[in-house]
Amino acid sequence: MIRLLLTVFRKEFFENLRDRRTIFSALVFGPLFGPILLAVTLQISLQRNQAVADEPIAIAVSHSERAPNLMAWLREHNVSIEAVNLTEAGARAAILAKQHKLVVEVPADFGQRLAAGEPAAVLLYADASDLFNDRSVDRVRAVLGQYGQQVAQLRLLARGIDPTIVAPIAMQDVDVSTPSSRAILALGMLSYLIIFAMLMGGMYLAIDSTAGERERGSLEPLFTTPAPRRAIVFGKILATTAYMLISLTLTVAACAIVVRFLKLESFGMSANLGPVTALAIIGVTAPLILVGASLMTVVASFTKSYREAQTYLGFVLMVPTLPLAFVTFLNLKPTLPLMAVPSLSQHFLMTSLLRDELLNPAYLLMSVGVSLGLGLLLAAFAAWLYEREAILG
Repeated sequence: MIRLLLTVFRKEFFENLRDRRTIFSALVFGPLFGPILLAVTLQISLQRNQAVADEPIAIAVSHSERAPNLMAWLREHNVSIEAVNLTEAGARAAILAKQHKLVVEVPADFGQRLAAGEPAAVLLYADASDLFNDRSVDRVRAVLGQYGQQVAQLRLLARGIDPTIVAPIAMQDVDVSTPSSRAILALGMLSYLIIFAMLMGGMYLAIDSTAGERERGSLEPLFTTPAPRRAIVFGKILATTAYMLISLTLTVAACAIVVRFLKLESFGMSANLGPVTALAIIGVTAPLILVGASLMTVVASFTKSYREAQTYLGFVLMVPTLPLAFVTFLNLKPTLPLMAVPSLSQHFLMTSLLRDELLNPAYLLMSVGVSLGLGLLLAAFAAWLYEREAILG
């Protein structure tokens, strides 16, 4: 049985090597292009965020002459002011027409109310649906808030009152994060990329060794040999897992190399993706390979042609990666029940490794046990499917 299985494995493994386009797509394009694209995107994003944080904020101020001290304060805090004369309707229209990103309106009674010690309103017009403008809005709001605090302190001093009396609690932020844990903010998509590239590495072989052979008419002669069908199916699944393992190793190695060029240290981050961490990531992700290979073999067994199998397996790729889409959306945290969800548990384990944290033994056993168990069940189901004569189409 084992000898026959290995014979089928060698046949499928080396036959797939002859298809250069498949090898390029599975073992070159995904494992190498994906990490490079991720690195370039992150580098551009980090540089853009740094540039936005340093560059002056340009705002339009309606009736700036009504608040000269406030205008001077804004200029001191790296805010560029463009004097305009807009009504409320005009300010709204200018924001919606993208003529101005931010408009500050100083009401007519601003100076009078400020001199009387009363709250003086300032209107800040912005488009909340413009996600790229949030940082500028927050900066302007913070500068205006600081000016208000300074005015309040001066009022208290003018009345002979210590300004600290109105601040009974002095809040001090203590950041306990490490450079490695902060790097997760930039490398959050790394687990998705690794799992997706790993599955892509074996998809084409899973299609060719099942639907492809049925379409070429070579599956029926193969099943007429004395070899048990389950040995043939297991050999095909084993060959698919081998390509997935190669793709996984190449992807993790490529990620470990490209993150060295991100210069995360200049942003207070450090990518914990050295050789030991890379090997650990491969180790905790490898049990998912059997699930992916067996699932693809099962789905491909219901298809009649290579093209049809390619269409269905394109959707199958989404199944293991779908739980990762809800991690941020639902703010999921690792728990023992969630570690029973394949791909999601691997994401949590990879995240812990990247954060340079010790793995929870219970979480690790749950992840490995469930992934291997599900993979074996799917492999057994695939073998049962191929025992039926209907599989020959």
